[in-house]
Amino acid sequence: MNPRTPLFSISFATLAVATPLFAQDALFVHKLGKDTVAVEQYTRTGNRMTGEVASRLGATGTRLQYDVALAADGRPVTATYRVRTLAGAPVPNQPAEIRLTFVGDSVRREAVFADSVNVRMLPAARGVPFQSPAFGLMEVAFAQLRRSNTPSAAVAVVGIGGANPGTLTLTAAGGDTVRAANVVGHVTVFRADRDGRLLSVDASGTTQKFMSTRGTGRVDIAAVAGRMTPLGTLSARGVAYGSFLQSVVFINYGRPQVRERTVWGGMLVPPDTIWRLGANEATHLATSRELTFGNLTVPPGLYTLWMFNARSGPQLVINRQVGQWGTSYNQAQDLGRVPLQMATTPEHVEDLTITIRNLDGGRGAFDFAWGSQVATATFSVR
Repeated sequence: MNPRTPLFSISFATLAVATPLFAQDALFVHKLGKDTVAVEQYTRTGNRMTGEVASRLGATGTRLQYDVALAADGRPVTATYRVRTLAGAPVPNQPAEIRLTFVGDSVRREAVFADSVNVRMLPAARGVPFQSPAFGLMEVAFAQLRRSNTPSAAVAVVGIGGANPGTLTLTAAGGDTVRAANVVGHVTVFRADRDGRLLSVDASGTTQKFMSTRGTGRVDIAAVAGRMTPLGTLSARGVAYGSFLQSVVFINYGRPQVRERTVWGGMLVPPDTIWRLGANEATHLATSRELTFGNLTVPPGLYTLWMFNARSGPQLVINRQVGQWGTSYNQAQDLGRVPLQMATTPEHVEDLTITIRNLDGGRGAFDFAWGSQVATATFSVR
């Protein structure tokens, strides 16, 4: 069997009953740029899927073990999650197990503690188990898409949390490609073979930006986890400060790293897209003076800053909405947009760095330096 045979090149009926007849192992190393963030290994045997992912994400890192029982047509019947520390110990004050039972358009969730079991029924039409970065579980979602007998279908993804499941809209994008869009429109692109086996993950269209390709062989996940160093906060907060006419201007922002990825017009700041000018929470500007950028006047107050990386030239976007996460951009709240001037930096800038410069004479500049370039907007202060 050619592993590159398109996933949707044969009938849905044939795919719906395709079931592994022998153990199939998979190994994925999930990367964020040059850095390994997680290692996942899983096995499909008949109608069962078991796996584990060791992850450096977060302050302490985790190991997530999963065990999924499948019906003959690929539907999930039950799933069990176990979250452990990188050392393999139970996580304090957390359930020892999360047990899921899929029944019709619902899922029964049991959180098993040492002295009790918390039970909830949750809505889950076309429910599937999924908890990032355990991307191997997407094979169960691919089966649901095949069963729908349509090129696009929404699935309810049930993770380790107790809230209502999230929604992913899966679309067969031609060839061996499946696109998975979340509720805010961020898309992860998966490749899979004709039997629905995951081949690669491309999350460059999301805020996570993980990349991974299926490997061969097996590893000792416990040993891998034991050598891992938690990443902590991926993008620390930074503050830029400027003083003008006995007043202050602040910018508070997240500082993502390049990690050997392309920046301007590439993976991190694609053309013709809006960017949060940072990471995590939206980038905020506070000014106690009126600022004027060309023909745009910004009264004293609190704002969020964004960049629209237009092919015709990047623009600084000043927006009235404040206090939100960086994925929540509302164009209707724009105060205005001003052109940015691009220049080459003297040396590589790994962490996004925003600087507020005083140009004297009641004038200033915002510099947004990242990678090999810096974007600048000048202003006057009143």
